[in-house]
Amino acid sequence: MIDMVGIGPFISMSLIIGAMNGPACILAWILGAVLSLCDGMVWSELGAAYPEAGGSYVFLQKLYPGKWGKLFSFLYIWQTTLQAPLVIASGAIGFSSYLTYILPLEEWQKHVISGALVIAITLLLYRDIKTTGKMGVIMSIVVIGVLLWLIFAGFTHFDTQLAFGDFSKGINFSSVFFAGLGMASVKSMYSFLGYYNVCHLGGEIKNPSKNIPRSIIISILGIAILYLCMQTSVLGVLPWKEARDSKFVASLFFERIYGHQVALVATGLILLVAISSLFAVMLGYSRVLYAAAAEGNYFKVFAKVHPRLHIPHASILILGGIAFVFSLFFTLGDAIKAILAMRILVQFVSQAIGIVLLHRKKESHEILKFKMPFFPLPVVLAIGIWIYIYLATDLKFILGSLGVLGLGLIVFRVWRGNLSKIS
Repeated sequence: MIDMVGIGPFISMSLIIGAMNGPACILAWILGAVLSLCDGMVWSELGAAYPEAGGSYVFLQKLYPGKWGKLFSFLYIWQTTLQAPLVIASGAIGFSSYLTYILPLEEWQKHVISGALVIAITLLLYRDIKTTGKMGVIMSIVVIGVLLWLIFAGFTHFDTQLAFGDFSKGINFSSVFFAGLGMASVKSMYSFLGYYNVCHLGGEIKNPSKNIPRSIIISILGIAILYLCMQTSVLGVLPWKEARDSKFVASLFFERIYGHQVALVATGLILLVAISSLFAVMLGYSRVLYAAAAEGNYFKVFAKVHPRLHIPHASILILGGIAFVFSLFFTLGDAIKAILAMRILVQFVSQAIGIVLLHRKKESHEILKFKMPFFPLPVVLAIGIWIYIYLATDLKFILGSLGVLGLGLIVFRVWRGNLSKIS
């Protein structure tokens, strides 16, 4: 849940309101929740069936046996080496941008702070998994506490006319409406991403066949309710045009109700939420790259384990290093679009298609420890909505994702060729 929240909803609310032209922005959050739940069913089945470190890296190999599985899993790891640092960098960039509510910063100062935060998170993860888990629980309490405070404040100062007065005006089912919904859904899905993080740690989870699906489904439902209540609370306190034009919607919200001093405290807690999310993201992805390298299916350096702490420290350091560079050069908006464009085809759509193929196998009843309700409807919905969002990320990001994919194919061919020569 701390992976899902982060700085995302606090910085994307104004963008979603603007894309949907008012209170109809609720529809983008609902669409994000529906997609997350449908796709979460796919992850639940796969996580329960294959509880190993690596998540999609493992799933794609299992779903597509032979050379196709090796290719898909390599392409996923190849893209993860770039998009995971982008996720980390986007959170750090969002942190430094939101910090300007408290401290006025020049653009170069924002990049310095975002880079410093990436370094700090990297150092924070240099400890054993049990200590990391305890820190995660404490961070979760802060995350949920901030959201509940915002929701409570909103509903105790709620103006129904302000929240829903212009709702119907933003819905006309025209091409412009669906284009706006697509752009808004890109932002809302950025805020939902992370519900599958437990699958990256599958090998470290007790009773995975039950706990992994529980973790995914409870996290999605819980966060979806919190997001919808949060957005509704904001609309009931701030005029939507004012919220649309603000870079600090949550802080402005607290300031309007409690005054500037309390808003500063709330902003500090929101920034702590952002740090918590970065902590969870880097923790999960470091295990993905490690799992691939440990099996000899990716570059060996990622398989190095710290002799005392028994953590994949090389993977953590490399992720942190690339994220540091990205945090210095990317803008937040471009990072969000690039993250989604890079992941949708190889990871989300390929897994959804693969789970359908798995269900058709005779031995599926032995493999699948958890089965989604209403199969294959959640899978069909997930694929359709993912493609819709992919097309809404802008042409340059679509072409960029295809370019990274093409380069990955070349690297795979050269790397596998070199391995065969060595063997």
